Amino acid sequence: MVAMTKKVKTFQITLSDSNKSFYCGGDKVCGRIEVEVSEVTRVSAMKILALGCAKVEYAKGKQRCRQEAEYLRYEEVLQLSEQPTDSDGSVVLRPGNKYEYKFGFDLPQQGQLVSSYKGKFGYVHYYVKALMERPQQPILECKKGFEVEEPLDVNTPDLLSPTGGTKEKKVTCMFIPDGQVSLNAKIDRRGFCEGEDICINAKFENTCSRIVVPKAAIIAKHTYQANGRTKIFRQKLSSVRGNHIISGMCDAWQGKTIRVPKIKPSMLGCNIIRVEYALMIYVHIPGSEKLILELPLVIGTAGLGSRSNSVSSQEGSVSNASQSWVSLRMPSEPPSYCDITKDCRLDQPLTPLLDDVDCDDSPIFMNAPSFQYPSPPTYTETEEEYIGNSVMLPVC
Repeated sequence: MVAMTKKVKTFQITLSDSNKSFYCGGDKVCGRIEVEVSEVTRVSAMKILALGCAKVEYAKGKQRCRQEAEYLRYEEVLQLSEQPTDSDGSVVLRPGNKYEYKFGFDLPQQGQLVSSYKGKFGYVHYYVKALMERPQQPILECKKGFEVEEPLDVNTPDLLSPTGGTKEKKVTCMFIPDGQVSLNAKIDRRGFCEGEDICINAKFENTCSRIVVPKAAIIAKHTYQANGRTKIFRQKLSSVRGNHIISGMCDAWQGKTIRVPKIKPSMLGCNIIRVEYALMIYVHIPGSEKLILELPLVIGTAGLGSRSNSVSSQEGSVSNASQSWVSLRMPSEPPSYCDITKDCRLDQPLTPLLDDVDCDDSPIFMNAPSFQYPSPPTYTETEEEYIGNSVMLPVC
């Protein structure tokens, strides 16, 4: 709807399939232009214009960078059915009547459009615009937007193949070598859809004197190009973290999962806007730069994901979980403090507080007073009480 004049009471566009959330390449867009007037109005022409364009705009110092790319343009002059027209093609609209100009057009085939997008420094918009031309009066306009989503299938052999990498970093303290930190990570495929879990297999090794923390995150990278310049905007979407790794120790992730949040599919076909995703596996090293390994991801259209791989990954996770549960067995006898020959009191007053919050700050330290273990609890002998095939042990 637009601001109406006294003569035009209603001027709006209505799409036929109002429940349709988005269109794909090759679909037909149909609708009507609804017009009502409060006075006798002569309309010389009613035009429909469908446009789809990408636009980038941002400031680089004092310079304003702008660039556009067009992906859809359709124009048509509409006629009222069963409505008499003059010799010049104009029609007279009278109050009390509702007039409808119907239109329809086909979108270009798949591969020629890009998905709708709205970002920090650019957008891709599709809309239908109606133009009402009247003699000796300004042209009236109204617009109606619609979404386009190009299907992106992640079931290709390239996206179903595993990917991984290795990174290491030498750590120094006041220009003195202080060991190194290394990571080796792998995922079973590169293509995913929203809601799927990414299973990470990784190994971390810490030979420096600091306590490090392994983490993983899904990163979105938005690239904008205008006037020969490139601007990149990175965004963290979701993250997980592992346990602290002290000096001289290592840790391994066996199928650690991170879920793909609700996000737009990757946009790889636009000339001036590009949206890419990556799995960033990194190690936070206090007092030094992070050790980072990025594995590229392709997020596909929901419903076209690799269901078989997703199911197998979930089954693998369940199997690992069940094995871990089986491996947890209660000791046959309670431990005795008499077997401890080493003095377990703290040798140093400072110990790391391992339950610090998920942030990039250094580990928190606290003063811990020395202590001794208390005497072991007494255990009473009990008789096993059988009920059927089950065994019940009274609680001490």
